[in-house]
Amino acid sequence: MNFPDLNRPVLAIDTGTSVLSLALRVNGTTRTRHAEAGTRHAELILPRIRELFDEFGIDAADLGAVVYAQGPGAFTGLRIGIGTAQGLATPFDTPLIGVPSLDAAAYLLPPSACVLAAIDARMDEVFYAWFDTVNHVRLSDYQVGEAAVIAAPDDAVWDDIRAVGNAFELDYPPPFEGLAAMPTAVDFLELADSGRYPATDAASASLLYVRDKVALTAAEQIARRAGQA
Repeated sequence: MNFPDLNRPVLAIDTGTSVLSLALRVNGTTRTRHAEAGTRHAELILPRIRELFDEFGIDAADLGAVVYAQGPGAFTGLRIGIGTAQGLATPFDTPLIGVPSLDAAAYLLPPSACVLAAIDARMDEVFYAWFDTVNHVRLSDYQVGEAAVIAAPDDAVWDDIRAVGNAFELDYPPPFEGLAAMPTAVDFLELADSGRYPATDAASASLLYVRDKVALTAAEQIARRAGQA
């Protein structure tokens, strides 16, 4: 694997939500594409990347690294994102840098010793983790569960807690005051610049799986619609 060269063009890909978000930085200038993709990530991602390449007059061979959202998030979208990153990187041995989606959310806020990042996991659950973004430390595991049962770290001072993520726009959000915001590809790119996230070759790139179960059974779906689950 080549070492990442962040002074060369760097592409960042976030497909972990219904929004397709891309950022390409060349010679200090960053251009973006953000589109509400729904379930059309596979259809839209390569044409949007080609638009960015054409604007700068570069190609995949020129990339010094590809940054991708590692999850957790929408399973199908994340698979499309990492697959695209691998496809762009493999012919040129370009390194990939995976950045966890909860990390990218946590760093949307000003530095704080106690930040909750929480994002919608569907099935009446949220993905979440606690961070100290002053000292760049994750204070908990990446977890999934009901928003209402999220508890602050034992030594947390309530008034010092900050929270962020689209879980705070749900009908039943976590029991903290939070900013309903989500990162874009630019935020993933900026975290990759920190050097805190390791680079891998394309074949070794992976996603962050927090939940083993990614879909409800038919019976569970029927019960959920009937208000029984």
